[in-house]
Amino acid sequence: MARDHQERTGERRTAAEIAQRSEAGDEAATATLERHAERLARALAVVVNILDPQVIVLGGGLSNIGRLYRRLPELLAPHVFSDAVSVRIVPPKHGDSSGVRGAAWLWPPATAQSRPG
Repeated sequence: MARDHQERTGERRTAAEIAQRSEAGDEAATATLERHAERLARALAVVVNILDPQVIVLGGGLSNIGRLYRRLPELLAPHVFSDAVSVRIVPPKHGDSSGVRGAAWLWPPATAQSRPG
């Protein structure tokens, strides 16, 4: 997203800055977010068309952009091979670090036998 924004505007901004500027009414930042949402919708449509999930949980720092949850269902519809799109797109329950938290839960617990000494 940052690279796309820089290529289009010449401005070097982080994704968080782009989202903040969009919320403040910056048209160039809003256009960047819209391009990102359209690309993400097309990518998620592939997942929906193959797996037909009930819910998609976005992760990482970009999951903090509230605009995505408003725009994605609408942008997803033309790319899904169904009359209606029923998949819910939601933010991670435990914030943008949910993936790290989930990975920690997968780590095998230390047992008395596996501990040195």
